[in-house]
Amino acid sequence: VTEKMADDRDPPPLFDDDEKDTKSAEPEDLFPPSTDAKEKDKEEPEDIFATGDTTEITLDDEIPGTKASDPIAAEKKASDPPAAELKTETPVVEKETPKEEPSAPKEEPEAQTQDEIEEEESGDQFTIEITVNNPQKVGDGLSSYMAYSVNTKSTIPEFKSPELSVLRRFSDFLGLHEKLAQKHLHLGRLVPPAPEKSLVGMTKVKMAKDESGTREFVQVRRAALERYLNRTAAHPILRDDSDFREFLEKEGDLPKATNTQAISGASMMRLINKIGDSVGKMTFKMDEGDQFNVAWFEEKHQQIEAMDLQLKKLHASVESLVNNRKDLSVHTATFARSAAMLGNAEEHTALSRALSQLAELEEKVEAVVQDQSDSDFYLFSELVKDYIGEIGVVKEVFNERFKVYKTWKDAEVMLSRKREAKAKLELARKTDKVPMAAAEITEWEDKVEKGEKEFDEISKTIRKEIGKFDINRVKDFKSIIIKYLETLVNNQQKLIKYWQAFLPEAKAIV
Repeated sequence: VTEKMADDRDPPPLFDDDEKDTKSAEPEDLFPPSTDAKEKDKEEPEDIFATGDTTEITLDDEIPGTKASDPIAAEKKASDPPAAELKTETPVVEKETPKEEPSAPKEEPEAQTQDEIEEEESGDQFTIEITVNNPQKVGDGLSSYMAYSVNTKSTIPEFKSPELSVLRRFSDFLGLHEKLAQKHLHLGRLVPPAPEKSLVGMTKVKMAKDESGTREFVQVRRAALERYLNRTAAHPILRDDSDFREFLEKEGDLPKATNTQAISGASMMRLINKIGDSVGKMTFKMDEGDQFNVAWFEEKHQQIEAMDLQLKKLHASVESLVNNRKDLSVHTATFARSAAMLGNAEEHTALSRALSQLAELEEKVEAVVQDQSDSDFYLFSELVKDYIGEIGVVKEVFNERFKVYKTWKDAEVMLSRKREAKAKLELARKTDKVPMAAAEITEWEDKVEKGEKEFDEISKTIRKEIGKFDINRVKDFKSIIIKYLETLVNNQQKLIKYWQAFLPEAKAIV
């Protein structure tokens, strides 16, 4: 029965009439939204293009061909699909980062001091050349002294004349150095050392009746004074010093310099102070916070010590060479005289003529050897001696830096003590003494701040001065070594020429 009922039942319709209408209407309802979406997509490029136009004007206006006013770029953007527009927005955003890059390199080095600015402004714009000549003895006996003519040619506008000439005695040079050292050395500047005093040499000059015996000493001192003035004038700050200009400009005598004697109370006090500073450096260790600064100064200190030792050894060797050449010159002259006497006594004509010519040749050789000895001394030996003095000045500015550091740290210790004393007064409720203690703390805080600033300033100055010192040292040694070698080669060529000319005469002896 069940099967019969199932067979008699009509199959259900696939769709009701209402559902059929709905199914058939759905494509009509869904299609218009898709059409609107497409129209919306067509309109979106205009909005995106407008937004992109604003962005590109502010960020990419420096790039040619991408402005909104460019019809080619606008047409290209209008024709691109939305996806392409989104892809082009990414690089626009990325270009904002390079726009901020110029602000990164604003980490400039520390501000320059006024001295550094003045040095850079002066630079090598002006020239100055100083010569010291015409040494002359003034007076007689132990009260006499040597005076030198100091001639200056300069384009520096601060000088009252482009060419100057004054007469200065040796003590004036020492007084100038003393003034410059007092004003600049404690700031870390390298003040070239003045020539050394020679009690024995000057006594000979004063007591000598004839200048021939003291001519060499006077010429050596004259050359040293000339080098000293030119080294000082090469420093852009020292040459602008009022005392230096007065030394070169003022006519007549300068105020008498004090404490310039070879043996004086001031010189003994300076020696005692140096010994005290050396002992202080041994008992007090510098503990700086800037490790890079510490490493630099330690390395330079070791280099200066090693250079000082090696230059002193080199100077001793060159002095020995100079003395040996002088001895060779004397012995060559003696040999020439002996050969001439032997030639006069010789009966053989050819041999006598050869010996006479050999004597003349040895006289020429003696002159060449003497000239080479002078070159060894004035060119090489004196250069090494000057730089031994310069290295002594470098050591002095290192010592000045140490003293500034010690003063700073002593002020910090005192400040700590004053703060502890104030705390004890507050705990003891001694309110009447607290204001005075607070005032003392403020005073020592200012001293600590001042000490730290002075230490930073002298450290910067020393680093700059040593940098210039290294550059000038290389230039000076290169220039002098080239001159020395040229002189040496020239003298050797002269000797070869002399001996080659004499060789046929020696072969002609029969």
